[in-house]
Amino acid sequence: MRDNKWLQDIELESETVKLIPLQPEHADALVSAASDGELWTLWYTSVPNQVSVNQYIDKALTDKQNGVALPFIVIEKSTNQIIGSTRFCNADLINHRVEIGYTWYAKRFQRSSVNTECKLLLLKHAFEQLEAISVVFCTHWHNQQSRAAIARLGAKQDGVLRNHQKMKDGSYRDTVIFSIIDQEWPGVRNHLTHKLSSHR
Repeated sequence: MRDNKWLQDIELESETVKLIPLQPEHADALVSAASDGELWTLWYTSVPNQVSVNQYIDKALTDKQNGVALPFIVIEKSTNQIIGSTRFCNADLINHRVEIGYTWYAKRFQRSSVNTECKLLLLKHAFEQLEAISVVFCTHWHNQQSRAAIARLGAKQDGVLRNHQKMKDGSYRDTVIFSIIDQEWPGVRNHLTHKLSSHR
């Protein structure tokens, strides 16, 4: 399996953004991007700061080595600056299911076309190259912004896992689970493509 992973390094590119595999040398640029809005202060999500960034990257790359994740940095093409991060994670090769998660962007790019572009790139790769049967999105019950953004993609809510994960502060996270399945992908692709065309 180590030599024949489902998730292989790849670069994905749209009109304004590029996704390239995360590397340890991206640490400082990730912290700089997260500093726009001090995103690490959001208690219901996991965004790296100067103290935690190396551990954040190590975990991502360990999961990648184990064949269950493929982490990316998000680059704004016009400036060639790192503006965020996202990844395929919790990959299930046997059942051809994969999650898109750990997604965050510098505050100035939130509510822009960046998230739609990134998700279209990732979903297209998942369904058309990886031949996934389902792409999953998970978020904290209290992360209303993330829940709304996932729903706007065209994903459907599958349910809520109560007391799913213990948080750093000792509280427990209720996880809201959404998914897009392969039969829905053509419609979702048309929806996202139309959304992007209206931005231009």
